[in-house]
Amino acid sequence: MKAKGSVFKYGSNVDTDVIIPARYLNTSDPAELAKYCMEDIDADFAKKVKQGDLIVADKNFGCGSSREHAPISIKASGVSCVIATTFARIFYRNAINIGLPILECKEAVENIESGDEVEVDFSTGVIYNLTKNQSYQGEAFPEFMQNIMAADGLIQYIKNNLKK
Repeated sequence: MKAKGSVFKYGSNVDTDVIIPARYLNTSDPAELAKYCMEDIDADFAKKVKQGDLIVADKNFGCGSSREHAPISIKASGVSCVIATTFARIFYRNAINIGLPILECKEAVENIESGDEVEVDFSTGVIYNLTKNQSYQGEAFPEFMQNIMAADGLIQYIKNNLKK
C-alpha cells in the first residue's frame, strides 16, 4: 500500500479541538466533518486539500480529547497519511481503528516542507520526498496492522475475517 500527495505541515501539539473544532461535533457524518477539518489552524485546508495529500506535523499530534471525529475528519478530507514525530496515544489508536495510515519519523518531519510532493510505502515505512529527492525511514506497522488499515479500519477487517 502506498500514498502520494502534497504536504500540509503543522507544528507540535496539534490537538483534536484544532483538527475538528467542538462546534462541529453535532454530526458524525464523515463528509460533513471533512468540511471543517483543520479549520482553526488552517482556515483554507478543506478548500485546498486534494485526495492523497498528506499532513506532516511535529510532536504529540492528536493530543486532547479521545474523540474519533478527529481522524475521521482527516481521512474524509482526502488525506492519505499523517506523518509526525510522535502521536498522542489515543489518536494513534483511533487512527488505526478507522483505517487512517500514520507514521512516526522525526527525520521526515525535520526535512519535509509544506507543498513538498511525498510518497509513502507503508509496507517498508520508507517516506520519499520527491521534491527534494530524499528518503527517510519511518517505522512500518506490523503486517496485521497494515491489514487493518488496508481493510479501511478495524470493524471492516473483522467483518472480512469473519466471512472467511
